[in-house]
Amino acid sequence: MAESDISSSTTAPPKSDIRLLVDGHGGDAAPNMVIEALEMALNKTFTRQFSASISFGIIGQEAVIRPLLQQHGLEDRISLIACSDIVEMCDSPSHALRRKKDSSIHVGARLLRDGEWDGLVSAGNTGALMAISKLILRMVPGIDRPAIASMIPAVDNGRTLMLDAGANSECTSDHLVQFAIMGSCYLQAAEGIESPRIGLLNIGSEDIKGTDVIKLTSTKLAETELNYIGNVEGTDLFGNNVDVVVCDGFVGNVALKTMEGTARFLANSMKQELTSGIISKIGALIASRALKRFKDKVNPGKYNGAPLLGLNGIVVKSHGGADAESFVSAIGVACREISENLTDRISESVQEQV
Repeated sequence: MAESDISSSTTAPPKSDIRLLVDGHGGDAAPNMVIEALEMALNKTFTRQFSASISFGIIGQEAVIRPLLQQHGLEDRISLIACSDIVEMCDSPSHALRRKKDSSIHVGARLLRDGEWDGLVSAGNTGALMAISKLILRMVPGIDRPAIASMIPAVDNGRTLMLDAGANSECTSDHLVQFAIMGSCYLQAAEGIESPRIGLLNIGSEDIKGTDVIKLTSTKLAETELNYIGNVEGTDLFGNNVDVVVCDGFVGNVALKTMEGTARFLANSMKQELTSGIISKIGALIASRALKRFKDKVNPGKYNGAPLLGLNGIVVKSHGGADAESFVSAIGVACREISENLTDRISESVQEQV
C-alpha cells in the first residue's frame, strides 16, 4: 500500500488574513446566538489560535441585525451585509434556490464566488445551503459532489473524520474515492496529520463483505497513493486505528444520529443514577471533576462545524440547534480551512489522484 504526503505538493503559504462571513439568520436561536458567538470569536482567546488576522461579516436583514450589533458594541468591529430574505428551516432546497435569491445564504455564496470574502458559516437549512452553494460556487474540478464531513470524538482524546454525513444518499465508487481524497486533505490541513489513515465503512473487515459498490471502492482506493487501511466497522469509529472513515450519506447520517442519541442516553442515564440516592450524590460530588471531563468529551457542541468539502469555496454547516459556544467551534473550523488554503489543497490532490 503506497503512502504519500499529499500536502507536500501544495505551494500556497498559509493566508495572512481571514475574511469570514456568518449567516445571521441561520439556526434555531438566531440572530441573537450568532451575535453572541461573534462577540466570543473576537476575544483574544479565540483569535490567538491563528497567525492570521481575522475580519468578520454578518449577513442579515439590516433592521434586525444592526440594533443587535449596536447593543453588543460590535457595530464598528463587524461588517453588516444586508439581505432582504431568509431561508426558513421548512423551505425546500428548490424553493430556496429559485425563490429566495436575496437570502442570507444566496448573498453569502455570491460574495465568496466573487472573492470578496473567504468563507461562510451557517446554522441554517442544510439542503438549501448545499444546493445554493453548489450552484453558485461550483465544484472543485474533478469532484462530482460535495460531502458533509463530521468530526467524531475517539479514544485517547483523538478524533475521527467521517464523510459523507448526509449530503449524498446514493454514491458510486468514484464518489467514495473522491470523499477519501477530500477527507485526507482536510485532516492534513486542519489537524496536521501527515498521512491520514483511510478506512471504508463496511459490515465487516473482510474483503468479501459489502455491496458491489463497496468492493469496487476498496479496489480503487488500494490503487491510489492514499494511506488506505481497508474496511472498517462501526465499532472502529471511536477507536484509534483510523483517521478518516468513508461512507455514503445515507449510512453516514444514520450512524451520526445514532451516536448523538447514544450520547444523550448515556448522559441522561448517568444523571439519573448519580442522583438516585444520598450515597450516589456523595459519589457524584467526589467524582465531579472526572464527570465534567466526561461531559466535555461527549459534548456534540465541541465538535460542531461540518465542512461542505468539494465546493470551490469554504462553507461550514453548524448544527441548527447550536448555542453561541458551539457556533464558535464552527467558526474555528472555517478559519482553519481558510488559513490552510484547503480548497487549493483538495484541487491539487484531486488532479494527482483522479
